[in-house]
This record gives sequence, C-alpha cells and structure tokens, in this order.
Amino acid sequence: MLKPKRKRQKLSDMIVESVKRSIVTEALHPGDRLPTERELMEHFECSKGTAREALKALEVEGLVSTRTGPAGGAYLNEVGTEPASRALRNYLHFQHLDGEQVYQLRKVIEVELAVSVMGLLSDDDYSALQANIDFCSTPEDSEEGQREQRLAEIEFHTLLARRCRNPLLSFMAVFLNDLLRDLVVLKKAYLPKRQAFAAANIDYHKQLLLALRASDEPAVRRLMHEHMCDAEHHMTALEGEVARNFLLEFPHHP
Repeated sequence: MLKPKRKRQKLSDMIVESVKRSIVTEALHPGDRLPTERELMEHFECSKGTAREALKALEVEGLVSTRTGPAGGAYLNEVGTEPASRALRNYLHFQHLDGEQVYQLRKVIEVELAVSVMGLLSDDDYSALQANIDFCSTPEDSEEGQREQRLAEIEFHTLLARRCRNPLLSFMAVFLNDLLRDLVVLKKAYLPKRQAFAAANIDYHKQLLLALRASDEPAVRRLMHEHMCDAEHHMTALEGEVARNFLLEFPHHP
C-alpha cells in the first residue's frame, strides 16, 4: 500500500519555526534583536525573498516589528493577549454559548486562580478590590449604571487574575471573564434590575476579600466555588428572562 506523500515544508515556514524555537529555548525577551535578512540567508542558505517572507510572517503574527536606519532590523515584540482572546471569543459567539457553558469552566478556573494569588496581593491590590466592591454596592437605577456595575463585578475577578504568576491560568481566567462580559453586553443580561444577583455577588466578594487577607485556603476554595455556583444559577435565570422579553418584543411570525 502506497504511503501518502508528505507535503514538503516551505523554507520560510522553517525559518519562522526556528525563530519561535529560539524564543522558547533561549528565553528571548521583548526588544531582543533577531538575525538580519542577510544572516538568515546565510544560515538557511535561502534567497532574500524567502528570508523577507519569513520575517513578514512573524510581523503579521505580531511577534516582531521592523525598524529602519543604522539600528534597523527585526525586534521581538511584547505580545499581548487581547488579539488572541478577541479572535477566540468571536469564534465562540457563533457557537451560541450560554452562561451555563461558561460557568462549567469558571467553577474550576476561578477556584484555582483565587488560591494561586494568595500571598501575592499588595496593599494597592486590596484597595482596588475594595474600591470595586464599594462601586458595585452603590444604589443604581439607570440602565447604564446597572450595566457598569455588572461589568465591574466581573472585573473583580480580572483584578485577581492579573496577579496570577501562572500565565496560562491567568489567560484562561481573563478570557472567560471577557467572554462572560461579552455575553452580558450582547444579551443585555443586566436587565431587568437584578438586585438578588448583585447582592449575592457583593457578599461573596466581601467574604473572599477577608479570606484572601487571612490566607485561609479552605475558605477561599469554598467561597469561590459557592460563588460560581450561585452566579451560574442567577445568570441562567437572567438569560431565560432576557430571552422571554425578546420574544415578547419581537414575536415570531410564521
């Protein structure tokens, strides 16, 4: 039986792979200079066009930027998480996600995230978390105010995620928070007024803040898990009410 013919890897793709390997194995940092076109041509025995194609591909991915002049060349960039997060969220919006699916992961991620930042929060971090609670505790009747408070409740968790030293765990937590924020905004899940949901969130955030200050891991685990289960319950109920209101406002006519 004939084996399927393997597609030969383009030389420019091999150069891109080699640069990425160097980032991992040599622990390169943002601002580090990459080999010039000529150096790439000599090392890989390729044409100028191939070397330029590889550098352009790295630039399109956001990994490098090019400079001109005496100190010109290709330099590593500080790659942010937002472009990747936005692309993934846009993909998932077409999968018709709901709050229950998001919380299936949040119930795991948020607990581990909260435990991971114990002992890492500064006085400024605690002040920011307390300010977040105070903002969400202020009585608010306007639609815009309710929207901002709902988003601030999610931001409480993002503040914790930014202090996590595990970049993968931090990214996953922030990504899920951003995905939930999208659902809140797009589905207007802050309407109708959600007093019980808001009160529960504020109460859990207050208790979590105390447990984090005390470095009480069992309490942090328990509180965050209960918080996520309670939030899932409220979010599911809200989504159902939002859907019913939408059908009443825009009835389907066969």
